[in-house]
Amino acid sequence: MPDELVIRNMTRPEVDELVEWAAQEGWNPGLHDADTFWATDPEAFIAAELGDALIGGGAITAYNGAFGFMGFFIVRPEFRGRGLGNTLWHARRDRLLARLQPDASIGLDGVFEMQRYYAKGGFIFSHRDMRFRADIPAHYQAAVDDDEEIIPLLSVPFDQVQAYDRTCFPALRSAFLKAWINQPDALALGCRREGKLAGYGVVRRCREGCKIGPLFADDTQSARALYIRLATFAVAGPLYLDVPENNPAAIELVHRHGMIEVFGCARMYLGPPPALAHVRIFGVTTFELG
Repeated sequence: MPDELVIRNMTRPEVDELVEWAAQEGWNPGLHDADTFWATDPEAFIAAELGDALIGGGAITAYNGAFGFMGFFIVRPEFRGRGLGNTLWHARRDRLLARLQPDASIGLDGVFEMQRYYAKGGFIFSHRDMRFRADIPAHYQAAVDDDEEIIPLLSVPFDQVQAYDRTCFPALRSAFLKAWINQPDALALGCRREGKLAGYGVVRRCREGCKIGPLFADDTQSARALYIRLATFAVAGPLYLDVPENNPAAIELVHRHGMIEVFGCARMYLGPPPALAHVRIFGVTTFELG
């Protein structure tokens, strides 16, 4: 008899393996993504096991039961084309639905070639999230307008950061946010205007270069000021930013700074699309956890 596919929760070491698979797929994870993601929701990581072999996995992150996100969906190449991934994907979707409130929505960022597949699972296309790259020169200078006050984000009371984040994300994500802005090998900055937070951004070191995410700001001026300062963290290397196509000002920003489109995903939702301040979203946080 052939081995039966077992769907179960992942162990912490298996999350490291999943992140390594993501690196092999070219997804360029952050150096500390496994630690940060596990701290957010240990129950989110789902394994597919065949016999004694881990053959696939993915994340089904639940944010206070109010919003869910599916990401990190990977099946090892030698096990593809056998329907195993289909079983894993539907099991993950159903498990996540069971973890959420009845009226909660689920989001995902899926590669374009999988868009029809996800649509069959009930997901509806919202917009494209495009990855852009710039090579930051060693002599890069951060010249920011005097009107923009750029400060360490950790100097801002956490409740203010969380309140701002909530306008750009469908649910409170306290555990994630605390881990994300405090992670090693990263820089978290805020933009303050007239005493109030007008945006914030985080840049972290990845397997290749650095990624900014999120980049949330009131307008292009504050987004640009944050981008310029965050880019200093990536001098003499590549810098990536994942930009939602439904914010024209964000697309204008990356073009202004000479960034080149290198990858993209389809943002899709199962359930009603969340009401967000899209004009503030200049860069999404991650393709894996939303």
